[in-house]
Amino acid sequence: MATGQTPFILNFRRHLWKENLEVQIEIPELEEFLIELEKSWKKAMKAIKAAQEMMKKYFDKKQRNPQELKVGDNMWLESKNIHSNRPLKKLD
Repeated sequence: MATGQTPFILNFRRHLWKENLEVQIEIPELEEFLIELEKSWKKAMKAIKAAQEMMKKYFDKKQRNPQELKVGDNMWLESKNIHSNRPLKKLD
């Protein structure tokens, strides 16, 4: 996961199974809770954006620049995946 957190932790700032369920948990003030929730969402979005940029960097490293070809340029086609209804392949 890009954020390193579960969705439950991002939404409720605690882990679902690591809390003692019998103990009464005090709920913070609503405004404070919403501020912390917004901070965790921003942190998650920042982590996701960083992961996307890293993936783009490594993807672009392997790709060839497509602007080498222009409309009207001549090129050779490999006929491996081109099928025709001619009787001999050398007539294609």
